[in-house]
Amino acid sequence: MSYWFARQHTIGREVWRTGIGLHCGARISLRLKPAPPDFGVRFRRVDLPRSSCVIAHYRHVIDTRLATSIGYGEAVISTIEHLMAALLGSGVDNALVEVDGPEVPIFDGSALSYLELLRDAGLASQRAPRRCLKILRPLVVNDGEAYVKVSPSRRLRVHYRIDFPHPLVGKQEFSWSFNKSSFVRDIAKARTFGFLSDALKLQRMGLAQGGSLDNAVVFDEERLLNRDGFRYDDECVRHKILDLLGDLALVGFPLVGRIEAYKAGHALHTRFLNKLVNNHSEAYAILPTNLKVPPCFLPPCGAPAFSDGYSPVLKAL
Repeated sequence: MSYWFARQHTIGREVWRTGIGLHCGARISLRLKPAPPDFGVRFRRVDLPRSSCVIAHYRHVIDTRLATSIGYGEAVISTIEHLMAALLGSGVDNALVEVDGPEVPIFDGSALSYLELLRDAGLASQRAPRRCLKILRPLVVNDGEAYVKVSPSRRLRVHYRIDFPHPLVGKQEFSWSFNKSSFVRDIAKARTFGFLSDALKLQRMGLAQGGSLDNAVVFDEERLLNRDGFRYDDECVRHKILDLLGDLALVGFPLVGRIEAYKAGHALHTRFLNKLVNNHSEAYAILPTNLKVPPCFLPPCGAPAFSDGYSPVLKAL
């Protein structure tokens, strides 16, 4: 699949797969369908037939604890960040996502299974130009010592740092640049991670009911519990980049700039988008993508959700 498109793309055919929901623990069917230009990515709860589609956009984020959840009315869809990252990494701008439960399947805790599904679907070029959000000035959002910072760059670059008090995690950092193959090679296989003590607490609260060593990297106080070990030596920080990309996809445009993050998470990623778009219009410009920037993020999807799922997008942001 090519990562360098001047036009929007959708998937070539409908595909589906079933997996476990990380928090609800139920089996959930996921179905991806082609969609028209300027549709963006929209989610539909088929188990709630009267509910509206929910556009994957930061304005529809309703919860950032443990995962990114979007919602509109009674329709809530959780843990969307890995799927969103896979869509952007595959160059998919427009798609309808149908699920029959409150979250998307976790699969192996990375974006790998989603990429395989998208490869099976293929890509279809559309007669609509892609636009991009180009960063013009630096901007930072802080939460104590944690921060997300953006500055101008000719392409999407990410530098992420984490610091966890565990002998196998500790301080990790990774610099990454989006190009034709780097998402698949460097980021997509990195699994979500957590600590056994936290997982047990969450399960007692009714959360993480589907969590297991099959879909997460899990640590006890000293050891890694997964017998297959790490996929990357610094898998934890790479997974944080995967989460960041999935969250920033909700801005609605391909983003061109350098992003630095330290000890951030879903909540701070979303706060950053809100501050950038709503309060600092001087820090970015919306440009046509005849510059051939990579399809890092999704096209405009700032319109409200519609019950038919196919109404045209009314405005960009």
